[in-house]
Amino acid sequence: MPGRGAEKPFDALGRVTSGSVAAVATFALIHGGGGSAWDWHLVAPALRERGHDAVAVDLPSEDESAGWEEYTDAVVRAIGERRGVVVVGHSLGGFTAPLVCVRIPVELLVLVAAMIPSTGELFADWWANAGYEESGYEDVFYHDVPPELAAEARRREGNETSKALQEPWPLEAWPETPTRYLLCRDDRMFPAGWARRHARERLGIDPDEMDGGHYISLSRPVELADRLAAYVVEPN
Repeated sequence: MPGRGAEKPFDALGRVTSGSVAAVATFALIHGGGGSAWDWHLVAPALRERGHDAVAVDLPSEDESAGWEEYTDAVVRAIGERRGVVVVGHSLGGFTAPLVCVRIPVELLVLVAAMIPSTGELFADWWANAGYEESGYEDVFYHDVPPELAAEARRREGNETSKALQEPWPLEAWPETPTRYLLCRDDRMFPAGWARRHARERLGIDPDEMDGGHYISLSRPVELADRLAAYVVEPN
């Protein structure tokens, strides 16, 4: 089935601007499916060590009454009055991250090994629409995560029972916020070749790349923090 992304439905994709993000940024860290704020517990302090603020968000993934609006509310509440916001969405967090950008001022949107939704798209339809290709590996999440961390992550895995996954993705256009896509070269969930095509088809941009698997926040948290912090000083 041809991906809807091939039609490039958005008008403001990957828009670039001159200048850079505020010298001290607030990173709003959004977890993926079945995850929690804990997924970022190694990245957040590393960002703070680099002079930035960081807030990891717990989405209402197990609240059957929570839709995309409630997901966005959770992130906006966590950010509060902070400024210089950089929104980072991992995996399924790619559905929520752009929604934040139309609710509050956001200087940069970073998608890390993320799903990129299209207007009106359901989560269940995204896989075929995006031309998703499985890697064929059994362990697609934790293969390069230290064993103790992987065991803890498995213990903490939650269910995705919210109504958001049954709701059409609500934006009519991609937000005008400058957007970067960071893929992981060893990702077994969203293989690098597929992710490159996904970013180009849906955002019209060439992704940035780093080594590591899908759960990069656990396998290479310091390197990920370095990459995120570098976006603050790079022109967008």
